[in-house]
Amino acid sequence: MNGKIAATITSEDSFRPELLNPFVHHLELGTTYEKIKTGLFTILLLPVRVVIICSLLIAGWMIAIVGLWGLTEDDLREKPVTGWRRKLTGLVCFLGKTTYTAGGLHMVIKGRQATRSEAPILVIAPHSTFFDGGIIYVTGFPSIIVRRESGANPYIGKLINFTQPVYVWRDDPDSRHNTIKEIISRATSDLDWPQILIFPEGTCTNRSCLITFKPGAFYPGVPIQPVCIRYPNKLDTVTWTWEGPSALKLLWLTLTQVYSYCEIEFLPVYTPSEAEKRDPKLFANNVRNVMAKALGVPVLDYTYDDCRLMTRAKEMNLPHANSLVEIQKLRRRLGLDQSNIEEKLLEVAVDNKNFRRTTLAMFANYLNLPSTSPAVHQLFRYLDTDASGVIDFREYLLGVLATCKKRNVLETIKIACRIYDRDGVGRLSLDDFAKVLNQTLAMRVNEAVDVFHQIDRRGLNYVTFENFKSYAEKKAEFASLFSISKEEKFKSKNGDLCPEYEKKVE
Repeated sequence: MNGKIAATITSEDSFRPELLNPFVHHLELGTTYEKIKTGLFTILLLPVRVVIICSLLIAGWMIAIVGLWGLTEDDLREKPVTGWRRKLTGLVCFLGKTTYTAGGLHMVIKGRQATRSEAPILVIAPHSTFFDGGIIYVTGFPSIIVRRESGANPYIGKLINFTQPVYVWRDDPDSRHNTIKEIISRATSDLDWPQILIFPEGTCTNRSCLITFKPGAFYPGVPIQPVCIRYPNKLDTVTWTWEGPSALKLLWLTLTQVYSYCEIEFLPVYTPSEAEKRDPKLFANNVRNVMAKALGVPVLDYTYDDCRLMTRAKEMNLPHANSLVEIQKLRRRLGLDQSNIEEKLLEVAVDNKNFRRTTLAMFANYLNLPSTSPAVHQLFRYLDTDASGVIDFREYLLGVLATCKKRNVLETIKIACRIYDRDGVGRLSLDDFAKVLNQTLAMRVNEAVDVFHQIDRRGLNYVTFENFKSYAEKKAEFASLFSISKEEKFKSKNGDLCPEYEKKVE
């Protein structure tokens, strides 16, 4: 995407109908030639590469076992490994780089890596794929930030533990504080710890921009070295985002390419000012700007939480799912998150027919905002996707109310039933009930029609939320509405809500 166009999003009063979404990646083999080549290499090349890669990984795993021999986790946390153990890390790095080469991924290095004394922390961006993990072999096996569960893995866990990682304990309420404390301790220690390697974005993107950097890497206030990663390939078979190819498909397509390139550029060490030392977020934003300039991409204030919101909205098929992050930001600018006006609109009798065809003036009136406000115009235009000058206000209400608070899916369905109740008496017609299930459970219209008729056995031509709830409690296909939370529901369906190579520090 054109960087100049994308950059307009960073302006508060700018607008363009097609939002830059860093969490989406589409990958298809576009030509017959690509399909034939992939088929042939799947038969001829893929098995050879897999055998070589597995052999190298086993060799590296065995070396890590030797290097960890006689050491406890407490030993690994208290002081850096030295002597012959430290020398083994060089051999692991050699095997790791050879593994990537065997898979056809050639790493091109630009710039010079700083020493630990020059920069105790390496900040890597953009983070777009599990292949980014190869940078630990290029940078000499630095310590990484990783979930404790990953280190407990009997296979890959040995290699992870050998880096002397900083662990994140997801079940520990003090995990974030303890992780930051450990990063500060190592970064400022006089001991010869490995450099700390951090992906500050906290999740994978499609490299179209740099999203918000989490401040964990910047709390120590020490010099850091920014490191940029690029994949300048004609066919992008590496990008792993929440909406896109699976990890297995990406691995298959990458290993069936003749070669792929990964470009790693070490930028000059960034030494923080006194103001940046006092303000980690300022430090993080300034480093992000430097890296964005080097990469030639814009910066966007998206976070991992935004990714979660977009994932949830997309899965539920909520109206305007792709724009909800920007819509919520505009709501905060307009103070709507404080006034809770949308919640109040559910409690008053408003003509539902007018909701279905809402003009800009009506939209502003409903929200108690001036229709002349540029932010109101921008918010309306996000909703007016066909530029007709008219929107369905009910879709706005559902999208906002389903995502502005931590509601489970059943609560969202209840809200949708109230929003689409044309007469305000709790009764939903066939068309409106079908819309409710389509925009909360992503249910196809014909399936929703079948559910309606199964509930409406008496032929009343309407159903209520309580009717649906009673029906759903008896059906296995709706069991998840009552047994697990909304996030668990989506996680069980799609794996992690956002692909994460490691658990990042906030």
